[in-house]
Amino acid sequence: MFTEKDFIATTYNSITSANFEWSAPSNIALVKYWGKKEYQIPANPSISFTLNHCKTITKLEVVKKSETQDISFELLFEGKPKEDFKPKIQKFLERIAPYCPYIKDYHFKIDTQNTFPHSSGIASSASGMAALAVNIMCLEKAIIASISDEYFYSKASFLARLGSGSACRSIKGEVVVWGNHDAILGSSDLFGVPFSEIHENFKNYQDTILLVDKGEKQVSSTLGHNLMHNHPYAEQRFAQAHENLTALKEVLTSGNIAEFIKIVESEALTLHAMMLTSMPYFILMKPNTLAIVNALWNFRNKTQIPVCFTLDAGANVHVLYPAAVKEKVFQFIQDELVAYCQNGQYICDCIGTGAKSN
Repeated sequence: MFTEKDFIATTYNSITSANFEWSAPSNIALVKYWGKKEYQIPANPSISFTLNHCKTITKLEVVKKSETQDISFELLFEGKPKEDFKPKIQKFLERIAPYCPYIKDYHFKIDTQNTFPHSSGIASSASGMAALAVNIMCLEKAIIASISDEYFYSKASFLARLGSGSACRSIKGEVVVWGNHDAILGSSDLFGVPFSEIHENFKNYQDTILLVDKGEKQVSSTLGHNLMHNHPYAEQRFAQAHENLTALKEVLTSGNIAEFIKIVESEALTLHAMMLTSMPYFILMKPNTLAIVNALWNFRNKTQIPVCFTLDAGANVHVLYPAAVKEKVFQFIQDELVAYCQNGQYICDCIGTGAKSN
């Protein structure tokens, strides 16, 4: 079990230059993390499906500087300079510098792009920070050849967390747990760990993301997390997350899809209930979000097809279903749900295996 001190690089060699390229996917939480402590530590554990197609592809070019100075980098997003992304990257590199002091020895050229529209309302910070973190770990591997694969991926997840909490769940797949939990061996607040006891029923699970609203959220996730500090139901919520993760562990192992649906939909609605009952209160769901939920419930009751929904901190709806019912659910989505999407837009995805070297 790695500790924070284990991730501090002390003795390392030097290289003149190198190029790396990795992709990392987004993920969708099943048990939600909402509320955090200092240093991106979660207030409660969470578990997520790693996605497959919705990913960030990042190239990192490093060149040794003549003398160690402050952090220096240039950033291209989809081939063009992107000034408004730079403060977040700067903050991330400053946060990881105590663990990766070698980054000050190099100038970074970061060239990144998404396979999904940046403005589509899918969290790109998770995939973006995860992709950058694994590239940086490639640099570390180049100057410290002895590091193991387990250390490589654990530290990549640790670093990604410092950029975006949920990014630590995008390093590995298919299902990842983040946060200390008594029933999950090896679970940690510091990094995500793969959950391997997955029943065949959940293999190749499908996620169709209905893009209800692609606009910028009126309340950022960071602010929403902070509002949990004085939330009247915070402690009950954190306890509920622990209970639901215990239950979902059993469900994912046994293959009980009916119980999976209950937990996942309850978690989605609880997340938004925390927003409705914070001070100040806010609503991120839109009328079409609720229309989709009601239409999905009616379809499931009528057909007994095991399809369910989950929500992130936004208006878009993730429709989750087994691959075995893919054709029937997709027909329903096209017939009834696409009408509620902004410009009829949706993205078809499924469970994936995590970050990959390109």
